[in-house]
Amino acid sequence: MRDVFLLGFLLAILFLSLKRPFLLILTYCYVDIVAPQRLSFFLLNKVPLSLIVFGLAVVSWLVADSKKGTRFDHLQVVLLALLAYCGISTLNADFPVEALEKWSWVWKALLWSMFLPLALRTRLRIESLALVMVLSAGTLAIAGGLKTATGGSGYGSLQLLIDDNSGLFEGSIFSTVAIAIIPLILWLARHGTIYRTSIYVWGFAIALVFACLLIPVGTQARTGLVCAALLALLGLRDSKRRMAYIGGIAAVGLIALPLIPAAFSARMDTITNYQSDESASTRVAVWGWTWNYALDHPMGGGFEVYRQNRLQVNKVIVRNSGGQVTREIVPYTDRGRAFHNSYFEMLGEQGFPGLIIWLYLQTVCLIRMEKLRRRYRTCVFEDEWIRPLATALQAGHLVYLLGAMFVGIAFQPFIYMLIALQIGLHTYVKRREEEARWRPITVEVGGGVSGPDNDPVPALPAAGWGK
Repeated sequence: MRDVFLLGFLLAILFLSLKRPFLLILTYCYVDIVAPQRLSFFLLNKVPLSLIVFGLAVVSWLVADSKKGTRFDHLQVVLLALLAYCGISTLNADFPVEALEKWSWVWKALLWSMFLPLALRTRLRIESLALVMVLSAGTLAIAGGLKTATGGSGYGSLQLLIDDNSGLFEGSIFSTVAIAIIPLILWLARHGTIYRTSIYVWGFAIALVFACLLIPVGTQARTGLVCAALLALLGLRDSKRRMAYIGGIAAVGLIALPLIPAAFSARMDTITNYQSDESASTRVAVWGWTWNYALDHPMGGGFEVYRQNRLQVNKVIVRNSGGQVTREIVPYTDRGRAFHNSYFEMLGEQGFPGLIIWLYLQTVCLIRMEKLRRRYRTCVFEDEWIRPLATALQAGHLVYLLGAMFVGIAFQPFIYMLIALQIGLHTYVKRREEEARWRPITVEVGGGVSGPDNDPVPALPAAGWGK
C-alpha cells in the first residue's frame, strides 16, 4: 500500500509539472530529503528515482521555464570550483573504489546547489523551496518525535521512517538538521504566503518545532543538544524582551528536565568528560591523525581517506566505590575511524585547497545574510519578510557549522540546499535593488517627477517645456 501511495503521489506531481516546470525542482528536493525510493518495498526501489527526477528537473527548466530575472552569482563559480576539485581528488584517491561511491552522490549535491539559485527568481519560488525543505525534513522529525514521545528512542536505535543509519537518517546528522530548520519553520508561520498565518498554521508550526526539539532526545545525540543551545542563544539577537525570553527558556528547561530519560542525561555527561566515552575520545585522536596526514598530503587523499587511520587511544574509566573515586586508563587500538568533524573531513579528503574553498563558501553566505539583516532593519511593508528570512537562514547555517564540529556533513545535500536558498535570496534582492535604482524617470500626476532613486524632483515651469 505504501508503494502505491508513493508512486501515485509522484505521478500526480509529474502530471502537474507539465504546466508548472518548477514543481519538478521542488520534487527533486523532496526526493533527495525523504528518499521515497528507500521507503518503497518493490516499485520505486528498482529504479534510480533520484537521478531520473534530477534530469527531468534540469531539462524542464532549460526547455520550458521562464528565464526572466535569472541571475548568476560568483558563489556558483565557487561551488563549481569545489566540484571540479573533488572530481580531481576522486581520480587520485587513496581508496578509488570507495571514493567513487561517495562521489556518486556528492556531485549531484554540488551541481544541484549551483543550479537551484537560477530558478529562484521570485519570492514565491524562494518561499516554496523553504516550505518543501521544511515539510520534507519535518516528515522525518514527526516520525522521530512520535517515537521519542512514546518511548521508542535510544542511541543508534531511533528509526526515522526506515531502519537505516546513513545520510540524513543518521541520528547526529538529523539532530543538526532538525534544529537548523526551526528558524525556517517560524519564518513560514509568520511570513508565509502559501499557507498564510492562522491559528492552524501556528499550531502545526509549534508542534513541528516541538518534534524537532525531541530529535536530540530521541537520538541521544550530543550534537543536537549543543545545536539547540546555540539556537536559543541566537534568539536573543532580535528579542525585544530579553529577560522574558531568558526566563521562558529557563522555564522550558526546568519543565523538560524531569521528563528526560536517564540514558540521555548519562550520555550528555560525556560532553565534559569525553575521555570516559570511547566514541568521543577516539574523535580527538582522529583529528590529530588527520592534521598530520594533511601536513604530509596537503592536497588531500580523496573521499574515504580515513579508512587507513590506525589510532592508539587511552580511555579513562572512573569508578566510585564507597565515596572513593578511582581512575583507570585503558589503552586500546581503533582503525578506520571516521572523521566525525566536517572541517577535518574537508582537510583530510580535499586538503588545504578544498578546505579553503569550503570555508570561503560558508563565510560569504553568513556575511551576506548579515548585510541583509542590517539593510532591511527598517523597510516598507512589502519587504518586511526579507530581514526575518535572512535571519532564519543565517541562524540555520550557524547551527549547521556548529554541528559540523561533531559530525561529518561537509557534503550533506540538505545543507547545500540551504546555501542555494541563501544565494537565491541574495540574487533576488540584488536584482530588485538594481531595477529600482535604474528605473526610468516618469512624470507623476500633478506635475512632479520621480527619479531613479524614488526621490521626488521639483516640476519645471510649464513655459520651460514649451520652449
